[in-house]
Amino acid sequence: MNPRFQRCRFFALLLAGCASSLSPVWAQIDGAALSTNLSEVSSAGLGFAPHVERSPYLDDGLRFDLLPLYVYDGKHLFLNANRVGVKVFNEDDKRFDLLLERRLEGFTLSDAPASLAGMAQRNTSVDVGLAYNVRLPWGEVRIEALQDANGTHKGREARLSVSRETRSGAWTWRPSLSLGWRSAALNDYYYGVKAEEATETRAAYAPGGGLQAGIGLHTTYALTRNWRLMSGVSATVLGNEVKNSPIVQQRVLPAFYLGAVYDFGPHDTDWVGAQTPTYFKALHGKATEDGCHLAKIITAQCLATTKVNPTNISAVQIGRPFIQNFKGQPIDVVGYVGLAHHDDQGLQPNGLQLDLFMKIYYTGFPWQSRVKTRLGMGMGVSLAQRVPYIEESSQAANGEQTSRLLHYLDPSLDVSLGDLFGWRSLKDTYIGMGVSHRSGIFKSSRLLGHVDGGSNYIYSYIETVY
Repeated sequence: MNPRFQRCRFFALLLAGCASSLSPVWAQIDGAALSTNLSEVSSAGLGFAPHVERSPYLDDGLRFDLLPLYVYDGKHLFLNANRVGVKVFNEDDKRFDLLLERRLEGFTLSDAPASLAGMAQRNTSVDVGLAYNVRLPWGEVRIEALQDANGTHKGREARLSVSRETRSGAWTWRPSLSLGWRSAALNDYYYGVKAEEATETRAAYAPGGGLQAGIGLHTTYALTRNWRLMSGVSATVLGNEVKNSPIVQQRVLPAFYLGAVYDFGPHDTDWVGAQTPTYFKALHGKATEDGCHLAKIITAQCLATTKVNPTNISAVQIGRPFIQNFKGQPIDVVGYVGLAHHDDQGLQPNGLQLDLFMKIYYTGFPWQSRVKTRLGMGMGVSLAQRVPYIEESSQAANGEQTSRLLHYLDPSLDVSLGDLFGWRSLKDTYIGMGVSHRSGIFKSSRLLGHVDGGSNYIYSYIETVY
């Protein structure tokens, strides 16, 4: 494939990647209900939610997962749960969205039960769709239409859901009912058995299109002004077309999650106004040696870059503050989007990487009046055009799988260039060092491909604020 075409295709799929970065909810949890729940509790936040569900697949039992939650709910854009999108219009009682949703159905070969042995992997996908919400005196109605966006299942789905929100003190309760129609292509991909996959105990099967219903109860509790506890219990009722598949174990699939979100931006206060500075950062770094983990780098126990098959990374990052002087403390919170280029030195084709993250800066050091110093820690998600060589080779050596989508951490330490050299005009320009870290959170998250590993690049950078 032409490299230029590959790069164009990557840019076209970046938004879809954003959707996958915000989609930790599997098919048995009502993603629309959880998305609504998140938008009610946080305008910008980070959190985690352990999740358990009954797998639809025969002999697969219960599935456990750690769901990373990256949340943003703005005037025109939203990122929450398994969705990213644009609010085409948003009135008091009506809202129309153009969205991308991550569909986390299917199974990987590494965690498939014996009943699926010999079958091809069924991959997760990204759907593009439209959603219309209307608030009525008795509750809320939501209508959605979704279509496969990346050619995985080539199917479609239409959904109708109703919910009602009730508030009592710090509690918010949102029961919901849903009914969906799934096309034959969608059901066949995830629950069908191809002729070449059939065995003596597993007949070939094509489910065809049909209905699927769901019921759920989602709650939030305002533990403090910024911390929100979340929980949800739901049950999906499979249609006959899917239930009769030889690889499906039962009709009703219960699920439960319990988590917490820290809200960086309360709806009423603390938000930085429209006239906020913009951060521009340029960095260049080198891959570390295998075994030079993030904890060792941060504690200066290992700062060695690899000499065998060395690879490099260069990136630009642009940020805007969410909060300055958080609660009167020397703490700022900045949201960043970054685009990195991997130079894999001919070991494999080079690739791009999109990083979306929130970063907390601490500036309360005793010497701040002389040389301003910032200690930062960023956390978010990273989508690679192709898995970087350092990850591909390391995972292959350990017999582990890889993922283009991984959790992202960005610790850094810098000083004011203007303060350092007495140049007043460069007081808001910083030089420093940091680490670009991708990881699968110790194989705990299906969203991140159940990857146990990742990569570290130690980088130097310059950042200026306008």
